[in-house]
Amino acid sequence: MSTRNKLQKFAEVLSYPNVFENFNAKDKILVGKNGAEVDYSNGWGDLFFNNSNPIVLELACGRGEYSLELARRYPHKNFIGVDIKGARIWQGATFALNEKLENIAFLRTRIERISDFFLRGEIDEIWITFPDPFLRKSKSNRRLTSPNFINHYRNILKQDGVINLKTDSPQLYEYSLETIASDKKCKILYTKDDIYKDELDFPDLDIKTYYEKMHLEDSRKIKYLRFLINSQNE
Repeated sequence: MSTRNKLQKFAEVLSYPNVFENFNAKDKILVGKNGAEVDYSNGWGDLFFNNSNPIVLELACGRGEYSLELARRYPHKNFIGVDIKGARIWQGATFALNEKLENIAFLRTRIERISDFFLRGEIDEIWITFPDPFLRKSKSNRRLTSPNFINHYRNILKQDGVINLKTDSPQLYEYSLETIASDKKCKILYTKDDIYKDELDFPDLDIKTYYEKMHLEDSRKIKYLRFLINSQNE
């Protein structure tokens, strides 16, 4: 993508009513449409979505394909796609506006800041869809299932809130299994190292992102992990 196209998208997305951005890592300020500061620290449900429906996050959402399709399927749930790359968010947010989907928003911030923008226990479910696996051992703390990130999610997820991971990376999949097994508060609910080998066990696994389609064309196996991080079964 050319620099000009990126700049155009950054400018456009600033006018969108469904996109919120945190520009400064040193503060918790969010800006929305036309750069206006917004404060949803008392809950996105009441203050943005105007309802008390469950809230689902998609982390590293990219173009937001998963959040968009989930929002279409579940109009009585709210969805927020989170990513740091504004040009990607532009695409998902544009689709949402064109389709008049009122149960989806996008948050542009670093995922390690996620607990700054939600109440404790506000989130019902998290999807992590094809994140960068950061294969170098020196960058393992940047993996979205590392202990540091798990603790951030623990601050915002409900007691029985579920985390879903879809990945094509064997290394990230095995790392995630080991991380969860070593955390006494975590509990694995389901795991499969090749979801398309048999009939899908969960209906929403059939949603395919841009990256998943690429991985399938390369004959990669898609792996899925479903787990709790606030389990009472220690």
